[in-house]
Amino acid sequence: MDAVALALVNQRTDAALAQYVEVAVTRSARRKGLLGRDGLGSSCALILAPCAAIHTMFMRFDIDAVFVDDVGRAVKVVRQMVPWRIAADATAHAVVELPAGSLREHDVTIGDRLYLRAPSGDRVDLSVSDLRERVC
Repeated sequence: MDAVALALVNQRTDAALAQYVEVAVTRSARRKGLLGRDGLGSSCALILAPCAAIHTMFMRFDIDAVFVDDVGRAVKVVRQMVPWRIAADATAHAVVELPAGSLREHDVTIGDRLYLRAPSGDRVDLSVSDLRERVC
């Protein structure tokens, strides 16, 4: 997984939550996630898709997470998730993991729609098919 210069944008505020996004759409990439890292860059995000549950077992740092449905609408927001915790939402289609504190800086609420914006200005939705076809 390499970070790609894609902005993760909140459609309601038009604010970028991250400028570099990694996408984990394979089973092995989702399983590895952020494990083994010492942190996540301040303007970085990891999208796990499909995904309805995450854990921070064996992680060395806190994260923020946004669970989104199949059109990128936030269905659950988790701030400051410390190591050794589990979070889930049965209605989620994907999870966006961000550095802890990111959601304090950026106003993300339930119902907000998130999407990726390419440097060309093209919009990429957070559905697995769009992520696989247009990002990976």
